[in-house]
This record gives sequence, C-alpha cells and structure tokens, in this order.
Amino acid sequence: MSNQNYAISTNAAKHSHHLPVVVVMVPLPAQGHLNQLLHLSRLLTAFNIPVHFVGTATHNRQAQLRSGGESSGHLIQFHDFDIPIFPSPSPNPNATHKFPSHLIPSFTAAAVHLCRPLAAFLRSLSLKAKRLVVIHDSLMSSAVQVVDTIFNVESYNFHSVSAFAVTLHSLERKGTVICGGGDHETSTFYEEYFSKELNVHSFERCFPTEFLEFVRSQFRQLPKRTVGKIYNTCRVIESSALKNGEKSSSRHSCLSWLDRQESRSVMYVSFGTTTTMEEKQIKEIAIGLARSHQNFIWVLRDADKGDIFEDDNVKKSKLPEGYKDLIGDRGLVIRDWAPQVEILSHRATGGFMTHCGWNSCMESMTMGVPVAAWPMHSDQPWNTVLMTVVLRVGVVVKEWVRGEEVVAASTVEEATRRLIVSEEGVEIRRNAERLGESVRRSVEDGGVSRQELKAFVAHITR
Repeated sequence: MSNQNYAISTNAAKHSHHLPVVVVMVPLPAQGHLNQLLHLSRLLTAFNIPVHFVGTATHNRQAQLRSGGESSGHLIQFHDFDIPIFPSPSPNPNATHKFPSHLIPSFTAAAVHLCRPLAAFLRSLSLKAKRLVVIHDSLMSSAVQVVDTIFNVESYNFHSVSAFAVTLHSLERKGTVICGGGDHETSTFYEEYFSKELNVHSFERCFPTEFLEFVRSQFRQLPKRTVGKIYNTCRVIESSALKNGEKSSSRHSCLSWLDRQESRSVMYVSFGTTTTMEEKQIKEIAIGLARSHQNFIWVLRDADKGDIFEDDNVKKSKLPEGYKDLIGDRGLVIRDWAPQVEILSHRATGGFMTHCGWNSCMESMTMGVPVAAWPMHSDQPWNTVLMTVVLRVGVVVKEWVRGEEVVAASTVEEATRRLIVSEEGVEIRRNAERLGESVRRSVEDGGVSRQELKAFVAHITR
C-alpha cells in the first residue's frame, strides 16, 4: 500500500491563513476500506493537515493493528464512537455466494448508528476549522448526512474500488450494453480500453441481494454538498475511466469554479425567474460587480415565459464590450438555469444579491447566506424588511420606494463590498450562519419543524 496514488476529480480549495483546514475520514468497517482511508490519512498528514479517523472502537483498533506497523503520527487522531452491539457471525465456507455476507450486519450498524455521534462531532469540530473536509466511503453516505447542514464543510465521496468498476456500474445502471457501442462518451471509453467484446458479468450477479440493497440505500443518501470524488487509483492506470466519470457527472460547471474560490468570498447574483431588467440597468450591475473587485456568479437571463420550452424571441442581454477580459476569472456569468441551492450551500458563497422572492429567502436563510436585497414586486418588499431589519441577515441595495430608478454601478459596488469584505458584513454573515444552523436543526429529528410535520401527518392519518 505504500505506493498507492489517489486521483481526485476536482480542484482542491485554497488553505486558510488563520484557522486550520481539518480532514475527517469516515470509512466502511471492512479491512480493505479501512486500510485505504488510513493510507490516504497518512498522505495528507505529510502536508501537516490534521486528520480525524472516526468509527467504532473495534474497527479503529482493527485499522491500527493491521496498518503494517507504520506510525500514524500525531496528526492522525482516532475517535471511537459507541454504537449498539451488532451481530458478528462466523464466515460460512459452504455459502453459494463467496461474498462475505457475514460482515453485512457490521456495515449496516455502522452506517446507521454512527450518524448521531458523528453529527455532534462534526458540528463541534467545524467551529475550530476554516474548512472541514469530510472524506467518506461511498458506502457510508447515511452516516454523514449532517454535512449538508454545516456551512464550512466540503464533502468528498471516496471509492475504494477501481474507476473502471465504478464506470461499468454507472453505465449498467443507465442501461448501456456492456459489450460496447452507445453514445460517444461510452464508445470512447470502450475504444481506449478494448478492441473486442468485454466479458463482464453484471453488477447484480457479483453481489448478494442483501448487500445490493445496502449499496442502493447508501447511493440514495449521497450528501447534496458532495463536491468531488476520490478514487484509490492512478491516471496512468485508469485515465479513460476517470475521464469518463468526470464527463458523466451531472454537476454544474459553476460548482467546479466555486471549488477554486476562498471560503465566503463569492457574491451570488440572481433575480429569480420573473424579473426582466432594462439594458441600462444590466450595464450598471455589470460595471458595479467589476469595480467591486470581488468574486461573483451572476445569473443573467430573461424572465420565464408561460411556456418555458418555446425558445423564440428569448432575449440575451449584452454585456459591456470587453467585459470578459475586464473581470477575468473573478466573475462567472451564467445565461441559463443555475443550481441555486447548490450554489448557496457551497462554502465559497458569501452573499446573495436577490429580489427577495420567498423561495430565495428561504434557501438563503437555510444555507446561512446573507442577502443584498433588491425587491422587484409582490411580497418582495415585505420580505426585504424581514431579512434586513427584523432578522438582520442582509443589507438593502435598492429601496422599494425608489420605483423605476436605475441603480447606479457605485451602489452595486458598495453593496457587494459591504456584504463580502466589510466589518458590518462579517457581523451580518454571523447572524445568517446562526440562523441557518437553527433552521437546519429544526428539520432534524426532534426539531420543531420536524415535530410539526409529524403532528400534521398524525392529524391527517388519524
């Protein structure tokens, strides 16, 4: 294991200068899986990154005992979490399927029962880190659901099998014929690997039904804030499989751009699906964002029509000449749909310039992102008051009473800098993060929103 390589399918984020970047490893409790994440832990500690290796006392002991005698070093800390006693039957040499089914109870127990203590641990640790990087085995997704509720977490999905196997499984799930052919993406993968028919058995035949059910349940619970995949492999060995996996990803390209930005450094600008602006106002926004010298993502698109699939007469607003050169890599202009929840939940997003539609308000509050409020119509002026005056999680860009007045570039610049880099912005962001934490906890088991939902369900099913 000493010469293993790890291929990572997204760019690493920059390091903080004042709080540490901390890594938490969440392995599946099987020897091959424990060993791989322990080895990756050692590789990371060589860069003076502290690593926390979490699991049950039994499996942490197993990982250390069988680690080949190498010193883990002071930067790797093992954390033993108590879970209920799980069955530990002996292997069955007479089983018709050679898969170690006797281990499945331990897999299930860890995936289910580590969830609660791990959530408390991650929340506590996040307060002491600039960024909390959670690297979890792909088969331990249910244990790390809390990462979607912690603002400074970056989650990575670790595959302990080959990228080749992952790719074949993905293609099989899509219904692609294993012997080759299919779309360009698929055929390129086959052409580079083989010039003849593949003799590959289906995923269903390689595993017992009980384990397949466990795998599917974990894949369904992959955290939404997963920013990348890590494979225990090397591009020299599996270049095509890794490329195929990257091309197959449904992740929006703007999220990869966000991965490269500092924490809380990006202003997200979007005025919803019902707002249409004059060209002169768009020009002022463009200039103001450029002059702010802050990173930004700007969703610049026309309002929806009654039939969004009619593509005739779709307006595409013009940006100032040479604008791309002016902003360089500091800004990203998106002309179509953007994954707003994923953008707001990304640790790089530090502010949201918004029309204050209620969906956008709820999403920004849930994710702990402060707003620069620019109400347009309907309930938006009232929502602006709630966000900026009552809850104190935002600033105002344009007062509703200013009507059709064009907002100057200087105002856009000031609001952006005020929210992202000023002392006032720091305090507003703290308010937003505290509110977001409260909102997210309310929907967990025992939380007030969860309790109200349960009460409603009990009422209608009485």
